[in-house]
Amino acid sequence: MITNDWLEPMKPEFSKPYYRKLYETVKREYETRRIFPEARDIFNAFDFTPLSRVKAVILGQDPYHEPGQAHGLSFSVKPGVPAPPSLQNIYQELHDDLGLYIPDNGYLKKWTEQGVLLLNTVLTVRAHEANSHRGIGWEEFTDAAIRALDRQDRPMVFLLFGRPAQQKEGMLRNEKHCILKAPHPSPLSAYRGFFGSKVFSRANRFLEEQGLSPIDWQIENLGGKG
Repeated sequence: MITNDWLEPMKPEFSKPYYRKLYETVKREYETRRIFPEARDIFNAFDFTPLSRVKAVILGQDPYHEPGQAHGLSFSVKPGVPAPPSLQNIYQELHDDLGLYIPDNGYLKKWTEQGVLLLNTVLTVRAHEANSHRGIGWEEFTDAAIRALDRQDRPMVFLLFGRPAQQKEGMLRNEKHCILKAPHPSPLSAYRGFFGSKVFSRANRFLEEQGLSPIDWQIENLGGKG
């Protein structure tokens, strides 16, 4: 469950009919199938980045669906797990945009500690079945989180990669917020404009213009500096 300052805006969702149905569906799925991430990691995006600290949001679609990858943060994998192709492409754009070295891991917790919310629009998935939990209720729950973010009366930058994330743009009406869009970093679409989009330097430029500290996007090697 959510226990930090996300609880207040999200608490009304837990008593709505859709959430009761969602809870029962997910519970049954964990009991009868292999589901990712582990149940204790479902709400890690909220736990790792309190609402009061969010200054950047990266919206993903649904968790990685292969064993050992998903741990509740969009695009991130656990230490020791090779970076999946989409994250490799994110690292390549960070290298080309900001000159960062490409690390030996895909663990993005460092970003969350700086106020980057790594949120998927769907929070669970069946093993080996991408998008298998789409439409069971998670989208309504994460839409409530996006609305809570939009109500925050402070500058915030949203990085919307791909069509599913960009469909949320209409929910973002706060004039203090900045919306940056790019194609999804997956191998299927990265060459259609994600590479060269410079979204990470543009996000930092916006934050600095608002008097906020930029994000240090460099993920260090687990074995030391690159």
